[in-house]
Amino acid sequence: MKRMQLITSLVICLSVIFSLTSCSNGDNVNITPTVVQNSVQTGGWKITSFIDSGKDETSHYSGYTFTFQTNGTLTATNSSNTNTGTWSIGDNNSSDDSVTSLHFNIVFNAGNDFEKLTEDWNFISQSSSKIELIHVSGGNGGTDYLTFEKS
Repeated sequence: MKRMQLITSLVICLSVIFSLTSCSNGDNVNITPTVVQNSVQTGGWKITSFIDSGKDETSHYSGYTFTFQTNGTLTATNSSNTNTGTWSIGDNNSSDDSVTSLHFNIVFNAGNDFEKLTEDWNFISQSSSKIELIHVSGGNGGTDYLTFEKS
């Protein structure tokens, strides 16, 4: 009986250890430059969440549709305004401790709320209809989160 309890306990412990080590954000093996580019270049995207160092600033981008063009141009348009920037996918090949070294680079020079989106974002997750990004500031140490969803 004790042997059966020991085996059961061992199996449970190994299962827990295996599940904890096999599930991580780094398992997003499908996040490649080609996959991301093909996804974002089709259709318009909306910001459904933007958290700037703990402060929800999603409403600043309400009503805007973001278009990622094949030439690297990024436009954010609503009924009366257009903001233009650039976007790219890059791999810094550094040995940082981010989920992946693949970066989603956004640059706006508008000097308004859109400039807050200017970062080299790391991927949390990516699908054909949703992209979740994170940026940890080297300056103030704040963490920003940005989520785009297909319109």
